[in-house]
Amino acid sequence: MTDWLNVCRACVADVRVVLAKLPTRAEREPVVGAGEGGDETTAIDKAAEDAILARLRDVDDITVVSEEAGRFGSGSTVVVVDPIDGSLNAKRGIPLFSISIAVADGETMGDVHFGYVYDFGSDEEWVARRGGGATCNGMPLTVRPKDSIEILAFEATRTDLIARDTPKVVDLAYRVRVLGSLALSLCQLASGRVDAVCSLKGTRAVDIAAAQLLVREQRYAIELFDDPRPFVEAELDLVGRSRVAAAGTAELCTTLANALSA
Repeated sequence: MTDWLNVCRACVADVRVVLAKLPTRAEREPVVGAGEGGDETTAIDKAAEDAILARLRDVDDITVVSEEAGRFGSGSTVVVVDPIDGSLNAKRGIPLFSISIAVADGETMGDVHFGYVYDFGSDEEWVARRGGGATCNGMPLTVRPKDSIEILAFEATRTDLIARDTPKVVDLAYRVRVLGSLALSLCQLASGRVDAVCSLKGTRAVDIAAAQLLVREQRYAIELFDDPRPFVEAELDLVGRSRVAAAGTAELCTTLANALSA
């Protein structure tokens, strides 16, 4: 049986080497292609993904879904990889970006049984196991988000989207934070540091597959509010896109999603 925690930690070490070899914006920022998900691939995205995929080649019986390389392999275990979540931060030298790896025994969010997010800025390691809870640096998450939204984390925050959607949450949220990494924002919710999270444009499975397990293991609510299906039925692919909302309670999550859909 694969020790996924050790595999993920080895991937972190490999990406650290990449970051050291590409230390500045001039080296990280150049566009080197287009990913299978449709976005531009920069040098730091490609180098980090290459390092992780090289590590995963040593793991048997897997199918990989990765942001830049797409889907490949025919194994029974699905591994969903976002090599750099928060790549704009990484390119610009802002220390708020992460590696995100989810492991599933099927093709949907509900099939994810192991989630791993590593924050290269804070050196925090976030881990969730289906039915086994969630931890940060090995410690169980015990602080709940508030029942009202004191802090709302926005993601996918182009200025036009901020201008469009901020007025919709004025009566719901007291303050807003923008981290620049959806995976890390969801981890902050799981640990009770923020009270709700929402993306202002459609997101993909690779962005949330790992962190969503931390949220659900804490028994918090998360939904893809542009997708009518239950969250757990969303596919682990690069095709589907939906805005996401998450909060400490189902009622608050739905209220937030409804406000943003107005």
